[in-house]
Formats: sequence, structure tokens, C-alpha cells
Amino acid sequence: MANRLIKLLGIRYPLLQGGMAWISDAGLAAAVSEAGGAGIISTGGRTADYTRSEIRRCRELTNKPFGVNVMLMAPNKEDIFAVICEEKPAFVTLGAGNPVPYFERLHAAGIKVLPVVPNVKLAQRVEKAGADAIVVEGMEAGGHIGVLTTMALMEQVIPAVSLPVVMAGGFADGRGLAAALVMGASGVQIGTRFLVASECPVHANVKQKLIEAIDTDTIVTGGTIGAAVRGIKNKFSEEFVAMEHARGLSRDELLARATGTNKLAAVEGDVENGMVQAGQSLMPLRKVEPVADIIAAIMQEARDSLAAAATIEIC
Repeated sequence: MANRLIKLLGIRYPLLQGGMAWISDAGLAAAVSEAGGAGIISTGGRTADYTRSEIRRCRELTNKPFGVNVMLMAPNKEDIFAVICEEKPAFVTLGAGNPVPYFERLHAAGIKVLPVVPNVKLAQRVEKAGADAIVVEGMEAGGHIGVLTTMALMEQVIPAVSLPVVMAGGFADGRGLAAALVMGASGVQIGTRFLVASECPVHANVKQKLIEAIDTDTIVTGGTIGAAVRGIKNKFSEEFVAMEHARGLSRDELLARATGTNKLAAVEGDVENGMVQAGQSLMPLRKVEPVADIIAAIMQEARDSLAAAATIEIC
């Protein structure tokens, strides 16, 4: 299997691992890259020193390409960018802000740039500004989301740009990868499926919560205040949505209640009072298993699905 994304990043499979705050560390990223995908280290909530340390640790664990994700809302983003330009990972994904001002600096350091975008207008804007590829994320994803579904984005963004498109949001198996490739995408980004990888450092309580979850178990918090985040239904998320609709608290008060809840679940393991961020495709998450096994299964499913699609006749 070869396409533009594979050639661009120097990877074996058209599969990126999502940059999940407090979760996507060097161990997980290296495991994904070693298995043929493109691992990503998340800097969300982290320091510049942590970023440098994890990039260097990842290089000790793998000689394969990997990337770093930067949340552009982070107050210390300039320090993090300085470290990234010095350490030179293969690529960077950028979200939650305007990525264009950072393109020139990253390219000068020899780093590929893959902004995360939620619509056609922004996809075309970053293409014109010189992005190497784009990650287009639908509302089925875990964490911060936009308003369009992955299918709607595939139908509208892919024909509107000429650079490689990586689709994200709701992908968890090889059938989804095959569908995206048939639609014209160059690959997919998967986050939630890797939460149950044995190499993933997320708390064991989160892994068990996800394994027990069914397809209808996600909920969107913050949708009424323009800060939509998808996660698992639990005490925190359901009470938060109830507070939103009660209209008794201001936007700032609601945001203050949500602050720190991602770390509370992911790191401390409180899966009732913390926000367990996860996407909608939960049924494939049935057991804890190595990253290599997850990727092998995804790729075999993709091959089987593409082979089956080739036999379909349209009269």
C-alpha cells in the first residue's frame, strides 16, 4: 500500500495516531511508528522541557518517523515551538488556533506541517499558505470537536483541495480506513482505539471504562457555549450538560468547572468526576492489546474491505 501520505512522511501505513493530551507520550508514539503508522507526541498541558524529553525518548525507542501535536491555545506554545524546531521531529500537527504563522519557522527547520481543520474554508486557507497535508476532523472524534460529520467533510473537503488529506473522527478499524481511501483521503488519524493499547499510559480505569462502553455511550459537553468536547457519559459529563441547559452559570463559570477534568480521568483514574474523552466508535475497543496487534488488525481489515469493494458492480 503506497500513497502520497506514506511518501510524504516516510511511513509504511497511511495511519496517524491522534495527539491526545496527557496520554500520547513517547512510548505510545514509538510503538505506533514501529508498527508502521505515524506516532504523535502530545504537548497539551505539558512544558517545553517535557516536550524535549519526550522527543528524545521517542528517538531512543524508534528510528521511524514520528510527530508532535501542538495545541495553539497553550500559553507556552512559543517555548514548545522553539524546542520542536531544535529537536526536529518528522512532522507537526497543529490545532485549536491559527496555524499559518508557524509554517515558515517549521519548514525552515525541515519539519512537515499538518494543520487540523474542521471545514472547507480553513482547508483551502492552509493549503494556500503551504501546509504539507491536512488532518480533517469530524464531530465523531473524542475531545474538542467541530460541527460537521466526518462523512460530510470527506464529501466536501477532499474535492476542494489538492494536498494529501488525513481524515479523523470516528475511525477505529480497517473498514473505516478503507472507506476513507475510497473517498479519496490519503489516510486516517485514530485516537480512541489506541487508548486500550497496552503501551498507552492512560489510567487502567479509563481503559476498563472504554472496554465496557457501547456505541451510544458518548456525550458532547460545552456545545451550548462554543467549546464542544466529546467524551464518555459519566457523573461529570451528564451533570455538566444539565448545568449548561439550566442556564444558571456563565460561560466562564462552566469552563472553570471543566478545567482539569481531562487530567483527572486520564492520569488520576477518576472516571466518574473526570472527563473521559473518547470518540463515537467504541465497539471495536474490546480488550487491551499491543499497538502492533491493533495496527495489524486494522490493516488486514482494510485490505479485505478494499478487495471486497473491487467486486461490487454498479449497474
